Parts: sequence; C-alpha cells; structure tokens
Amino acid sequence: MPSSPPADSGFFGELYLRSTRPFLSAETTAREVACLRRAFASLAVPGPVVDLGCGHGRHAAPLNATGPLAGRVLGLELDALSLQERLPGFPAVRADLRALPFASRSLAGAYTWYSTLFVFSDAEHVSLLQGLARCLQPGGRLVLHTVPHERIASQGDASFRTQLPDGSVLFEESRFDAVRGRDLGHRRLTLPDGRTLSGRYAIRYYPRAELTQLLEFTGFSVDWLHGGLEGEPLSEASLDLIVGATRRGG
Repeated sequence: MPSSPPADSGFFGELYLRSTRPFLSAETTAREVACLRRAFASLAVPGPVVDLGCGHGRHAAPLNATGPLAGRVLGLELDALSLQERLPGFPAVRADLRALPFASRSLAGAYTWYSTLFVFSDAEHVSLLQGLARCLQPGGRLVLHTVPHERIASQGDASFRTQLPDGSVLFEESRFDAVRGRDLGHRRLTLPDGRTLSGRYAIRYYPRAELTQLLEFTGFSVDWLHGGLEGEPLSEASLDLIVGATRRGG
C-alpha cells in the first residue's frame, strides 16, 4: 500500500497540547486509567512500563500513584512543552518514538493512546514496533488505543470551529484517504494573545486484519481486541479499538 507523509513538525507540540487538553475531562481520564489498570493487572513480568507519548501525563501520573502499576510507570514524550507542563508524580524522558532510548529487554510493558504510534510512514511503523519489541522482555505487554478503521472510513470529510474555555478559537478540517488508509487533517488554533498555531496530520488507521498482521510481524502476539473501555466486544458500532498484545519469546 502507498505510504504517506507523517504529521508536520508544527502539529505535535504546543498546537496539540493547547487544542486537545480542554476536551480531556477528569471523568474521561479516570475511565481510561481504569481501563489501563485492568489491562495490566495480570502482568507477571517485572520492571518498568512506559507511557509512549505521555503528553502532560494524565494517564502516567495516576497509574504511577496507585494500582498494579504503582511506582513502575515511565513517561516518554518528544514535545518539550508537554514535559514542562506535565503532572507531577512520575519520571519522564524526552525522546522520539522512532529511537527508543531503552536497553534490550529492559521493559515489562508499554501503552499508548489515541493512535500515537501511527502518525508516521508505514515503514516507520514497522521499525517502531520492532524497536519496541526489542525493548520489551518476552511476555511483556503492549496495550494500544486507536479508532476502528471502519468508523473513520465512514465519516467522510469533516470540519468544525469552536471556541475553547480560554478564548482560543479552534478550527479543524479532515478527510479520509481510502487508498492510503489515512485521516488527513489541518488544525488551526488562534490564541487569545493573537498568535496562530497551525499544523497538518496524517494518521494511519489499519483495518483489524492488517493491524493484527503488523503486530505479529514485528514480534507480538495479539491477545485481545476490545471495542470499548469496559472490554466490550469489537463491532461495527465500536468507537474505540483497544488492543492487548504480548511480546513473543526468543
């Protein structure tokens, strides 16, 4: 399948932080954290679990405080502003997902939310997952969240404009490229101080069979695919696709 360029450098930085944080309610975060706690509750492998693309730490901070991952969570984030403004209570490193700074077999697990792993080229997705498999111990767990391909493909072109609580004005438009399996979008945020932040993204959404094949090719075994935060079966009506996979031995 043809590849496509990743998001430009202006998207995953201040623009992303300022434009997404107002929509992430405490209730939403609590439900997602509870989902991750259940997903890692049976993890038997010792060692750290990394939040890949931790942002300002809304998952990492509570997970590292209590529950099965208490004291084990490490954040990884490339954006300096997100790290500067992150919640207290967990360690973090600044690094690129495509060049993970961890020793081989040093991690017990990893998780990622909102299609964070799939904003690069198809070839980079393979390399990234192979690198992650190298860092995980055999039996280590990967949990990733994305949106079902079918749901994105059915939405067609979309656009919206809204004012955020701080007075910023957010505008976004997107279209799904069925040939490349990517949601292509442009986001613009006009801040109260008059500055305008703008960036483009190209997020890859793999059909279920292709995603399973990708994970198996890069060293994982898929354990389950859920269609919601409570472990609902994946269906045509699902809003979420949450995958649990295990790093194979060898």
